[in-house]
Amino acid sequence: MCIPGQAEGGALQATAQLKEAVKDPLIIPALCDVLRGAQDMQIRQFAAVLLRRRLTKHWKLIPKEQQENLKSLLLEAIQREPEHKVRYALAQLTAVILRNEKLEHWPQFIQFVLQTSRSAVPEHRQVGLLVLKCALDLSAELFKTHFPDLIKMFHHTLNDLQNPPVLFYTLQSLTSVVPEMASNEINLLRSLIAKILTAIRHLIQSNEVQACEAMEVFDELMEGEVSVVVHHLAEIIPFCLELAVNTSLSDNLRVKALSCLSFLIKLKSKSILKQKLLTPILSALFPIMCVEPPPGQMDPEDQEDESEILEEETEVQTPKHFAVQVIDMLALHLPPEKLFPQLTPLMEPCLLSSNPYQRKAGLMCLGVLSEGCAEHIRSKHLKSMLKVVCEALSNESQVVRNAALFALGQFSQNLQPDISEYSDSVLPLLLGYISQVDPSHTAHLTKAYYALENFVENLGSKIEPYLPTLMERILVSLDNSNSNRVKELSVSALGAIANGAEKLLLPYFSSVMESLKVHLVQTGEEGKHIQIQCLETLGVLVRNLGKDAFLPLAEDCCLLGLGLCDRMDDPDMRRCAYSLFAALSGIMEDSISVHLEKMTTLMLLSLKSKEGIVVHYSENRTFMLFEDEADEDDVIQDAEEEEEDPDIEGFSVENSYIEEKEDACLALGEIAYNASSSFFPYLDSCFKEMSKHIESPYTGVRKAAYDALGQLVRSMNNVCKKNPSEANTAALLCLLSLLIPPCLHGALHDKERAVVMSILDTLNHLLKEVKELCIREPSQLENLCTVIQAVLQCKTLCQDPDADDEDEQQAEMDSMLIEYAGEGIPLIAAAVGGATFAPYFAGFLPLLLNKVKPICSPAEKSFAVGTLAESVVAIGPATVQFVQQILPAFITGVRDEDNEVRSNSVFGLGVLAEHGGDIIQQQYPKLLSILSSIISCEKNARVMDNVCGAVSRMVLSHPNGVPLEQVFPVMLRSMPLKEDFEENTTVFKCIAFLYENFTSQVITQLAEIARIFGHCLGTKEIQPDTENCLILLLRDIAQKFPQDFHNALKSVPAEAASKLSAVLGPA
Repeated sequence: MCIPGQAEGGALQATAQLKEAVKDPLIIPALCDVLRGAQDMQIRQFAAVLLRRRLTKHWKLIPKEQQENLKSLLLEAIQREPEHKVRYALAQLTAVILRNEKLEHWPQFIQFVLQTSRSAVPEHRQVGLLVLKCALDLSAELFKTHFPDLIKMFHHTLNDLQNPPVLFYTLQSLTSVVPEMASNEINLLRSLIAKILTAIRHLIQSNEVQACEAMEVFDELMEGEVSVVVHHLAEIIPFCLELAVNTSLSDNLRVKALSCLSFLIKLKSKSILKQKLLTPILSALFPIMCVEPPPGQMDPEDQEDESEILEEETEVQTPKHFAVQVIDMLALHLPPEKLFPQLTPLMEPCLLSSNPYQRKAGLMCLGVLSEGCAEHIRSKHLKSMLKVVCEALSNESQVVRNAALFALGQFSQNLQPDISEYSDSVLPLLLGYISQVDPSHTAHLTKAYYALENFVENLGSKIEPYLPTLMERILVSLDNSNSNRVKELSVSALGAIANGAEKLLLPYFSSVMESLKVHLVQTGEEGKHIQIQCLETLGVLVRNLGKDAFLPLAEDCCLLGLGLCDRMDDPDMRRCAYSLFAALSGIMEDSISVHLEKMTTLMLLSLKSKEGIVVHYSENRTFMLFEDEADEDDVIQDAEEEEEDPDIEGFSVENSYIEEKEDACLALGEIAYNASSSFFPYLDSCFKEMSKHIESPYTGVRKAAYDALGQLVRSMNNVCKKNPSEANTAALLCLLSLLIPPCLHGALHDKERAVVMSILDTLNHLLKEVKELCIREPSQLENLCTVIQAVLQCKTLCQDPDADDEDEQQAEMDSMLIEYAGEGIPLIAAAVGGATFAPYFAGFLPLLLNKVKPICSPAEKSFAVGTLAESVVAIGPATVQFVQQILPAFITGVRDEDNEVRSNSVFGLGVLAEHGGDIIQQQYPKLLSILSSIISCEKNARVMDNVCGAVSRMVLSHPNGVPLEQVFPVMLRSMPLKEDFEENTTVFKCIAFLYENFTSQVITQLAEIARIFGHCLGTKEIQPDTENCLILLLRDIAQKFPQDFHNALKSVPAEAASKLSAVLGPA
C-alpha cells in the first residue's frame, strides 16, 4: 500500500488483509520490529500509524510487560529517527499512549522532554519539543502539575533562535497550555511575551506558514488570559502593525496580524486609548486600505459580473479588506469623541483624492463607521457625509461608485430614522442609478440593490410617492428578465419595499402573489435560489400585510413551506420556511395547531443536526485505514472519554447551517408565543433543546436561544392567564427557575455584547409580562439587581471590567448595553413595589446621575433622565426620599441642547411632582417658572407636549399650588398634543379633574376645550377609555351649561363642531 502506483485492486486487497492482520495479538510486537528495523521511511511511518490506530482504544488489553517495552522503544526510536514524517507519526503514537497511561505511570516521558530540550544536539531539541507538542495537543490537562516546569523550559527553548522547529513547537505547546492554566499561574506567562514576539520574528524568516500558525498563541492569551496581554500592548500592537504593513509578507500572515489587532481592540479598547496606540494603528491601516491591485486587475468585489469572481476569491481575506474590518472594530468599541479627531485627518484626504482606490478607502471607512458611531454621525455629520457619498455615485470610476453604494447601504441600515428625511434626494438618485446599470453586470447590480433595499426598508409613509415606480420596476424585472440573478434581486427588494410600505402595498397584492407563485411552485434546480428568496419574501409580506390579506391563504402557505422542507434538503430553504411559519403564526394564532407537530419536529431536527460540520486535518495527517472499526470498538471501549483523532486540528460549521439553527430558535419562540395554549404540548421538548444552545460557540445562535427561551416562558404565562390553575402556575415557575439563573450568569460572563443585550432584553420582557413571579424570593431580587448594577458599572466580561474608569466617554455600543440594563430598573420596581425596591434604587441612583454630567453624550443623558423618570413612576410614593437628589438632574436636563434630553427631563419634572409629596410641592413656584420659560421659547413639539403633561400632573397632585387662572389657559393654547400622544391620557384627566373641582376654570375656557376635543375625538391620538371619558364629560357640560356649550360649538371649525354634536346623541 505504501508503494506509489499500486493498482487499486491490489490496494483494496492489501487493506482487507491488514484489517484481519491487526486483530492478531502478535501484530503489535511485529510492528515494533518494523519500527526498529525497516529501511523504507514510508513503511516505518505506516507501522507507527497502524500502532496508533490499534492502541488508541486497545491499550489496556495489552500485557503490562509489552506496554513497558513499547514505551521504552518509542522514546528511543523517535530520538534516532532521521525523517520528519516518521517522527511526527511516532510523536502522535506517543501522545496516544500517554493519554492512556497518564504521567504518573510514565514519568520517563516528562524526563525525556526536559532532557532533550537542553540537549546539545539541535535535532534532539526538536524531537523533545515535537513529542511534547503532540502530547499537549491531545491531552494538555495531563500536564497541569508540570506547568511551572514547562513554562521554565519554554523560557529556555524560545532562546533557541537558530532552530526554527524548536521555536514553532514551543509556541504550539504554549498555545495548548494557556487554556488549561489556573489563574494563579498566569503571572508565569508575562515574562514570555517579549520572547514570543522575537521567536515569531525569527520564524517568519524561515517559514511564514508556521509563523502564522504560531500566532495562534495570542488568540489563546486574548481568549482566556487577556490580562497578560494588556501589560504588553505597547509591544504587541506595534508588532502586529509591523507585519500588517509589510507587503513582502504573505497575505495570510498579514491578515493574521490584523486579526490579532482587531481582537485586542475588541477586548481592550480603553487600554489602547490610554497607551496612546490609536494614532499608530490608524496611520498603519490607511495605506493598507488604499493599496491598488496589480495592473490590469481589479479587487474581487469590484468585478462587474459575479460569475467572473472565483469562489476562492470570495472566501480569502486580504489585508486590504481586513483593515476595513479593523476600522469597523474601532468604531464599535471606541467613543466617537476619541476616534473621530484622529480618524478624520486621514479619512478626509482620501475622500477628496482623485485616486479611485484612495477614494474607495475613504468611502469604505465612512460605511463601517455608521454602525458603531451612529448617534454621533446622526447628530453631527449626517448631512455632510451623505453629500459626499451621493456625489461619489456619479464618479467616473466604477471602483468609487461601488464603494459609494456600500456606504449608502450602511448609512441606510444604521442611521435611521434621520436618513429617511433625505428620501426626496436619495431615492430618485438610486432609482436613476439602477436604471443605468447593465443587467448582465450582476455584481454591480447587487451592490445597487443592496443600497436600495436598506434605504426603502424604513421609509414608512415617505415611500408612497415612489411606490408606483418601485413596484413597476420590480414586477417587470421579476416577470420579464432573462437573468435568474436579477429576478432574485428583485424579489429581495420586494421584501424590503414591503417592510417600508406595509399596508400601502395592498393594491399590488394580487400582482405580487401571481409573480411569486410562478417561482414558489417550480421544481427545477436552476430556479432554486429564486425560489428560496421568494419564500423569504413571502414571510415578509405576511408580517406587513397581515390578516386581511393572508388569512385566506395561510393554510396554503403552511403546506407550501412544509412541502418544500420535505422535498428539498437545503438549510437556506428550511431557514426561510421557518421564518414563514413564524410570520403565519402571528395571523393564525391557535389555528396553526394542526401543523405544529410537523413544524416543531423539523425545527428541533435542525437544532440537533450536525450537518455542515467541516473537519480540518493537520498538514501532517496520516492515512486512515479502519474507519469502519466500530463493530469491535464497543466491546473494549473504556468509556471514560470520547477518543480524539490526533490528525484532526479542529472543526467549523458552514454559515448556512448556523443561520438555520438561529432561525429555528427564533421561529420556535415566536410560534410558541403566538400559538399559546396550542403550543403547550411541545413546550417542554423545545425548551430543553434550546437550553443547550445558550452555550453555542456562535454568537447569533446564543442570542436567538436566549430570545426564544424568553418567548417560551412568556407563552406559558399566556397559558396561565387563559387557563389559570395550580398546575399551570407551577409549570411557569419551573420554567422561570430554569431560565433566569443562566440569564443572570450569561449577562455577567458572556464575552459578546450582542448576546448580553439579548439576555437583558429577555429579562425585561419577562419582568414586563410575568412581573412579580420573576422575583419571588429576596435572593432573586438581589441577584437581578446585582447584574444590572454590574452592567451600569461596566463590570461584566463583555465590557472590559479591568479598565480604569477615569474617562467617562464610552463607545456607543457600550452605552446601548447600559440602556438595556437601565430599562430593567423601573420594571423591577413595578414588579416588587416601590417600598421594597427603594433600597436597591438607592444603589442605582448615583450610577444614573453619573450619566447626566456635561461630558456625557446626548444619548447617555437622555437614557439617564428617562430611566430616572420611569423609575419615579414605578416607585410611586416611595420616591419622596429621593426627590432632592433627582430634581437637580431634571432641572439641568430641561436646559439641554438635545430635544430628547429636554423632553425626558420635562416628563421627569411632571412625574416627580406627581409622586414627590410635600418636598416637591414646596418647589412648585420654581417648577412653574421653568415650565413657563420653556413654553415661551420651545420649538420642539414633543417637549411642548411633555410640558402640558407636567403641568397636568402638578394640577392633579396639588391644585392649590398652581395659579389655575394663569396656567390653565396657557396649557390649553399649547394643545392638542402634536407628537407624544401618550400624554393625552394625563392632560384630559386633568381637564376632567378641573371640571369636577374647579368648574368655572373649565367653563371659562370652553371654546378652547371644544377645539381640542373636536380635534382628538375619533382619532388614534387618544385611547378608547380616554375617549369614553371625554364623551361623558362633554355630555355633562352640554346638559348643565347648554348656552356656554352652544357658544363654544359656534367658535370651532365646522368639522370639529359636527364631531362634537355627534357625541351628544342618546347616552
